[in-house]
Amino acid sequence: MKIKILSIIILLTGIIAISVNAQVKLTGAGSTFDYPIFSKWFDTYNKTTGVQINYASIGSGGGIQQLTAGTVDFGASDAPLTDEQMNTFKSKRGTDVIHLPIIMGGVAITYNLPTVGQGIKLDGETLADIYLGKITKWNDPRIVKLNPGRNFPNKAIIVAHRSEGSGTTFIFTSYLSKVSPEWAKKVGNSISVNWPVGLGAKGTEGVAGIIAQTQGAIGYIELAYAKQNNLPYCQIKNEAGNFIEVNFNTVSEAAAGASKHMPGDLRAVITNAPGKNSYPICGFSWIVVPKDIKNYEHAKALVSFLKWAVTKGQNDATSLYYAPLPKPVQKLDLEKINLITSNGKKL
Repeated sequence: MKIKILSIIILLTGIIAISVNAQVKLTGAGSTFDYPIFSKWFDTYNKTTGVQINYASIGSGGGIQQLTAGTVDFGASDAPLTDEQMNTFKSKRGTDVIHLPIIMGGVAITYNLPTVGQGIKLDGETLADIYLGKITKWNDPRIVKLNPGRNFPNKAIIVAHRSEGSGTTFIFTSYLSKVSPEWAKKVGNSISVNWPVGLGAKGTEGVAGIIAQTQGAIGYIELAYAKQNNLPYCQIKNEAGNFIEVNFNTVSEAAAGASKHMPGDLRAVITNAPGKNSYPICGFSWIVVPKDIKNYEHAKALVSFLKWAVTKGQNDATSLYYAPLPKPVQKLDLEKINLITSNGKKL
């Protein structure tokens, strides 16, 4: 009889826990880079736990702003917060911000040249000069020299870029700043820059739309969007001098040493990484959260989701064209997640 009563109590406790979870609704905002895998994760996690996660894919800059303002439970960004942004966050929210690398991805340089085909080769300086407006035609001698045997049209290059604060822009301009001194001096590296030339569009979806609809266009988008829109993408010359295609293996190679040299706050930038097969335009994307969360139920639900995302959730990465986090980085994430408190108390 005692065993039966105990079983009933355990069952009822489980039902109550599921009922409570089902009422929890978390909100997040930020990176469009992450949106394909977030959509998968949030749906799977909702079906498993009953926790609903609503996410606004508005760009990394918007996600940081909304988290700092306290209007969302978490932000997502492909650029780590600057020291200034972290100080602003602490002054407004009264707590530190925690960076959690959540996934890794490559930024594909895509284009619309139906007669040329997949996989044209570009090096960093040529790509920078296209975005500086110094190379304006597809049959420019520098592009032709990198691609012997290909017939490039005498067609204007239409440069596409993000119009809002974007972590994808941060990754792209980080790379350009490392390979082009002129780019570093004139434009620099940030989530939002003063573009010398080109058409701006909101979100990765917007940039992908310009490229898909405009012959002669070139732009930078997360690999999953290139695949979804059947857009060809470039092979990019890496630090070792090899032309590399973006995929989860070449992104993983770029991140191979990251866990060994990861800073304590986990704000690691891995563009133009060494390695024979490293793809040079890639990076971590982060979920950023307050170290102390006032709402206990939200804190508990968010911590549970984050632990799942950085471990079991990584199994979805390659099918959506991301690279999963290395095991050492997952371990570092879990250590950070365990620091999250609610009103000063451990969860």
